[in-house]
Amino acid sequence: MMPFTYERVETPEQAARASARTPGSRFIAGGTNLLDLMKLGIESPAHLIDVNGLKLNQIEPAANGGLRIGALVRNTDLASDMRIRRDYGVLSRALLAGASGQLRNRATTAGNLLQRTRCPYFYDINQPCNKRSPGSGCSALDGVSRQHAVIGVSATCIATHPSDMAVAMRLLDASIETVRGDGKKRVIPIADLYRLPGTEAHVDTALEPGELITAVTLPAPIGGTHVYRKVRDRASYAFALISVAMIVLRDGTGRVALGGVAHKPWRMESAELELPRGGSAVVRTLLADARPTDQNAFKLPLSERTIDAALSQAKGA
Repeated sequence: MMPFTYERVETPEQAARASARTPGSRFIAGGTNLLDLMKLGIESPAHLIDVNGLKLNQIEPAANGGLRIGALVRNTDLASDMRIRRDYGVLSRALLAGASGQLRNRATTAGNLLQRTRCPYFYDINQPCNKRSPGSGCSALDGVSRQHAVIGVSATCIATHPSDMAVAMRLLDASIETVRGDGKKRVIPIADLYRLPGTEAHVDTALEPGELITAVTLPAPIGGTHVYRKVRDRASYAFALISVAMIVLRDGTGRVALGGVAHKPWRMESAELELPRGGSAVVRTLLADARPTDQNAFKLPLSERTIDAALSQAKGA
C-alpha cells in the first residue's frame, strides 16, 4: 500500500474544502470498496478524508412529501426503516439482495452509489483496463465477457455498474444532493449522475473532483406493488447477471429499470408504456440499441423472462 495522509472533518463544507486543497484525496466512510481497491493497488489516494463525523446518518421527511436520506445512512438501517419498507419497498428489497449483513452494516448510501465496477479486468492490475488506466485498452472486449454490459457500451469499456441500490433509486427518480469545494450546493437527478463510458471510461459520474454527496432525496411515494428480482450465478453474495426493479400500479401501468446490463442503471420511460404487454415488448424498446458479445447475448432473452417473472410476482402479490 502506498503511503497517505489522513484527516477527520466535522461538516460537509469542511470536507469539500479539504478535498479541494489536497489533489488526489478521497472521502472515506464505510470503506467497503475503497479499502479493497487500495490494497490491490488500483486506488492510491494521497489523502483520506474521514467523513463519518458529518452527522449525515438520518432519514427525514422531505419537503416534496418523500424522504431525505443522509449520505452516511448505513444500508442495514435504510433497508429496515419502516417508511422505506412501506412506501419504497423496491429499495429495501434491492439493498437486501445486494450484499452480506456484515457489509450492509458498514456500507453507506453515498458509498453504495459510487462503488466502482466489479469487472475482473479492472481488478487485475496486470491486465489493460481503460477504467483503471486510461488509454491502456479494454481486456474484456476480447476476453471473458459473460458478466458484462450489453447496452451503452463503447470501444473503451463494456463494464457494468454493480449497485443494486442504484437500480431501485433510478426507478424511484431519486435526486442526489452535493456540496463542492467552493461551498456551492447542487441537486443532480439520478438519471444524470452516471456517465456512459464513451471515450472516457475512467469517469464514472457527473460529480466534479472533490464534490461530496450529502443526501439522497426520494419523491413522494406512488404506491403500487414493488418488486426486485436478481438473477445471478449463485444464490447469494454475487453480482447480478440481470436485475429488474419494478413498480406495477393498479391500472397495469408502472415502471421498470434493469441492472447488470449497462454502465449505469438502465431505464427508459418510453419502454414502460409497453409494460402491460409483457417483457418481450418492453425489451424491444428498452434494449433496442443493445450490442452484446457472443458470451453475454443471453442477457437479452433473460431480461424478457425476468421482467415477465417480476410482472407475475406483482400481479400475484
